[in-house]
Parts: sequence; structure tokens; C-alpha cells
Amino acid sequence: MEKSPSKSFTERGLVVSVVSSFLFAGVYFVTPMLAPASAESLWAVRNMVTIPLIVAILAALRQLPLFTEIGSRIRARPLLLLPLIACGFLVAAQLWLFSWAPLNGRGLQVALGYFLLPLVLVIIGKFLYRDRLLWWHWAAAAVAAIGVIFEVFRVGTVSWETMLVAFGYPIYFVLRRAIGTNHLGGMLWEFLLLVPLAVVLAVREFASGDVLEANPSLAWFAPLFGVWSGIALICYLLASRYLTISIFGLMSYLEPALLVVASLLIGERISSGEWPMYIAVWGAVGILVVGGSVQAIRTARGRRRGPADPDPPETATG
Repeated sequence: MEKSPSKSFTERGLVVSVVSSFLFAGVYFVTPMLAPASAESLWAVRNMVTIPLIVAILAALRQLPLFTEIGSRIRARPLLLLPLIACGFLVAAQLWLFSWAPLNGRGLQVALGYFLLPLVLVIIGKFLYRDRLLWWHWAAAAVAAIGVIFEVFRVGTVSWETMLVAFGYPIYFVLRRAIGTNHLGGMLWEFLLLVPLAVVLAVREFASGDVLEANPSLAWFAPLFGVWSGIALICYLLASRYLTISIFGLMSYLEPALLVVASLLIGERISSGEWPMYIAVWGAVGILVVGGSVQAIRTARGRRRGPADPDPPETATG
């Protein structure tokens, strides 16, 4: 029996979403092998290598006008460059942290931030965009809050790495939406505007030859690392295109789970005092997954009663 187009798109989306999560976890796992290269230089390589990949995606999807339209807006209102540059630095901080954390034994703190991120987005959606929250959204937020409050009382604060992921990304998403650049064309501008900084950091790191002398494999491994992470980004963006927003959101929890595994494999450990917070956050994630799965099943049953949707659902990408 021939598969319906919507079912085919969902299956493709699930495959590329899983591939993306494993690729990002792989990036996390191999990052320590790039030492003594700094996280700054690794970000610079990722930034420059990702640009042609984004262009390729835009061309393949016939969405290059998204990029040129922003250029027309900049010519009409040059001040638009300021929030675009701010968005560039916000996403650059996240990409830098993704390399810095495994190099410095702080991978678990970043993974925790990715677990908390959807919960923060749920709250922001409620109070900033008036999204409707169901009871299990509130329950998940409350359970996660208990864990965070426990950690604050235990050590006086939550790690800055966790806070940067959990709150830095929402600021980035809100700003992109506010200026109307929350699509791949906007991301291309963000990466391009930071190319001068990326070139300076890469030249400063590799020009002397000291880093390459200490780790000769960087000559080919660093560019491969950039391509690897770029392919992971492509898979992530394809998943966001093929999947409904609810299924895409549920699948997003696979990545931080794999990041925890990668962090443990490279030698990090969860201390006994941290377990209550992790258990609370993972419990909140479980509530979201169960609630979201039930809602997705109900939605799917409702759609079976109507005609199949011939086009893949469009979802916002970060």
C-alpha cells in the first residue's frame, strides 16, 4: 500500500532528527580530541565552514530570497544591522560554549541547560506570546523549578553554563522573531557578519603553527569537525521542516540525553549533591514527553478523519 505524503514526511523527519542528535553528541564527544585548539578557534572554523552549507540548503530549498530580502531591508534601514549582529553574537556564544564545555569538563552543565531550555521556552511562550499552556506544561515547569531551587539553596546558584543555554537561546529566539529574521536567511546573515572575527581568531590560533605542531591532525580534523557540525545542523533544520512542532519538540530531548552520555564517556561525573536537581529536571522532561506524546496521538487520530496534508508542516527553526 502506498504511503500518504504526510506519513512519508513524518518518517523522514524522525530519521533526520535522530541522525542530527547523534551527530551533535558525536561533536561533543570528539571535541577533546581537538586539544590544544581553543574553543574560540573551533567556533571560528565552525562559523566559516557552516556558511557554504547554509547557502547550499537555501539554494536546494529555493529560499535564497529570504537572504536577499533582509539585504534590501538593511539598505532601507541600516540600523537593522545592530540587532542582526547581536543575534550573531548570541548564537556564537552558544556554539563557542558547545566546544568550550567538553574541553573543560563542563559538558554535563551544558546538557542540563538543554534539558531546561524547552521548559523556559514554554514559560516565555505563555507570558510573552500568550500561548495556551496545558496542565502538564505547568506540572513540568513546577517540577523543574523545584530542582533548580534546590540547587540554588545547595550551592547558592546554578552554573553559568546552564544559565547561558537555558536563557541565552530564548533571548536569541525572541530577538530574531522581533526583527523578522527567524529563518535560515537570517541565520546566514548572522554567520556572515561575524566572519571578520572568525578569521582573526582562526589566524591567531593557527598562524604560529604551535597548535598544529602539538596536534598535527588538526590540519584536517578541524575542517572535518566544521563540516560534521554543519551536517548536523542541516539534519536539524530538515527535521524542523518535516515534523509537526509537537513531535519536533519531543524529539529535541534526545540530544541533551545523548550529551549526558557523551559527557560521562569523556570522564565527567554527576556528584551526589547534584542528583536531586537532575532527577527533578529529568522528571519534568518525562512529564513533557508523556503529555506531548498523548497530545500527538490524539492529533494524529483527528487528522485520520480528514484528508491527508500533502505538504510538510513548516516550523520555526533557531
